[in-house]
Amino acid sequence: MRTRTVAFLITAALAVYFVLLGGRAVVLMGTGDPVGIGLGIGVLLLPLIGAWIAWTNLKFGFTTERMARQLDAEGALPDTSALPRRPSGRVDREAADAWFEERRADVESRPEDWRAWFLLAQAYDLAGDRGRARDTMRKAIDLHGGASGRA
Repeated sequence: MRTRTVAFLITAALAVYFVLLGGRAVVLMGTGDPVGIGLGIGVLLLPLIGAWIAWTNLKFGFTTERMARQLDAEGALPDTSALPRRPSGRVDREAADAWFEERRADVESRPEDWRAWFLLAQAYDLAGDRGRARDTMRKAIDLHGGASGRA
């Protein structure tokens, strides 16, 4: 199953859960009891926070996918399939480090180019540093948004 399909299925399941949780919140608030009302408000906040988190993650994924398609159309999306891999499928550490250093040098020479930041995020991901990959991709998204008017 494609990642996008899985994301939509999980989001649909979350939406059902949020509706059910919201219904329980309304029932709690309808009791008229101050404790019930307080709990109802607290329970109602959970689906609102969850919906916001789901939306921001979906938006991040859609934007990243759109940027990757643009890079691919420009012929600038590198093929990393030739990099040597471990038996687990992860890129060999030395190869990932060398590829990372090239991307880092690109960012240093073109700090305002979203493409360089996108590729650096990809390098972080190949190296297994998902947190820095997401942070770096956010920078690429910010720069892309400034260049195209949307993020």
